[in-house]
Amino acid sequence: MSHDRPGGRRLPVTPLFVALLLATAVSAVASLAFGSEPLSVSGVVDVLRARLSGSKGADPTYDTIVWELRAPRVIMAVVVGAGLAMAGACMQTLVRNPLADPYLLGVSAGAGVGATFVIVIGAFSGLGIWALSFGALGGALLATALVFGISMWQGGITPLRLILTGVVMSAAFSSVSSFLVFFSADPRATQSVLFWLLGSLSGSVWQQILPSVIVVVLAIAILLALHSWLDALAAGADVAAGLGVPVRGLRIGLFVLTSVLVGVLVAVSGGIGFVGLVVPHLARIVVGALHRHVLPIAAVGGALFMLWVDIAARVVVRPQEIPLSVVTGLVGAPIFLLLLGRRHYTYSGGGE
Repeated sequence: MSHDRPGGRRLPVTPLFVALLLATAVSAVASLAFGSEPLSVSGVVDVLRARLSGSKGADPTYDTIVWELRAPRVIMAVVVGAGLAMAGACMQTLVRNPLADPYLLGVSAGAGVGATFVIVIGAFSGLGIWALSFGALGGALLATALVFGISMWQGGITPLRLILTGVVMSAAFSSVSSFLVFFSADPRATQSVLFWLLGSLSGSVWQQILPSVIVVVLAIAILLALHSWLDALAAGADVAAGLGVPVRGLRIGLFVLTSVLVGVLVAVSGGIGFVGLVVPHLARIVVGALHRHVLPIAAVGGALFMLWVDIAARVVVRPQEIPLSVVTGLVGAPIFLLLLGRRHYTYSGGGE
């Protein structure tokens, strides 16, 4: 992967990071007021102040809507947005391809099969609110194991082999999901599968937040700790090996880390496109190519982007809700086309 200005920063990272962080915090509070039933910002602040001080809000209706219904999905939007952006940046470095996104390895398609089994057939119904997440995560891990096993059997993990294997397995898993939906006798189940496959945070609950937060925080910490190795790998396998980077082990580690991260996020939110593709591109244009700059900016930028995507999904056609991938596609496609014209960096190919 070569860059027009290797490592060149265009904006100072720390002030930009702080500004994005503040914008994310303000947007998170403001987003609690948006939905099928608009709420006043002052009422939202009162509920947050009361809850954070250890008591319930004065208005039971506001308290239920803000704290029980909207707060979990707002936090999940931040977690999912940050996680997908980080996964996208990692994947683009792993396969050295600007078109790579977190779903390249077939993880999302595998999760779709698991979720479809739960919705259409009723698998894992005894798990209650965890049934859908468990099925989706199981499908995602199965897809990860298959892609990893096939790649290793064919000669090892290389960018080209990962891309081809992931694309083929995605098509195969998507066909399985379509087969299950086609033979479903319940039209409501079909609609639920389609809505889930396009992404939604409407089912977010407090119990699901902590596991997702732990996985995303650990992934961010690991990737930041490996930032110099990621820079070397982005320059090419030969360059990285010459600098003492264990290329094979790093590729396997990044593959496993990205797959687990994406699997966990897809299990709680469904498939949300464009976040992991557009946000890392924008981060590289704004702060340069070094991963110690790209990763934190991409994470907080992804969180902010996802917050406003979720707001748009809730309010554009309220009281109905738009699937998140519809919004990210309508917003992300024009942004990505504009980024293509910037040409601040290019990825050189190379199968190894």
